[in-house]
Amino acid sequence: MTKVAEEDGYQFHVYPKDHPPPHVHVRCPDGKWVKINLTDGSFMTPPPRGKEGKLRTLFRRFLESIREKWDEYHEEEI
Repeated sequence: MTKVAEEDGYQFHVYPKDHPPPHVHVRCPDGKWVKINLTDGSFMTPPPRGKEGKLRTLFRRFLESIREKWDEYHEEEI
């Protein structure tokens, strides 16, 4: 697991050899884990109540570096 980005206690992780669709794992400050689809930004697991907007903002901010890491780890699948 590689931490790609972190801000305000939200940690964005990409796993090598992870399953499709392309996604990022986010550890929230409360310890809850959320998965976000890299293709359309949809939540694959529900976000903590009231944190959806914050997660979407951070996801958009870090999407390029998250996608680069996903592609690096999964280049044989492209």
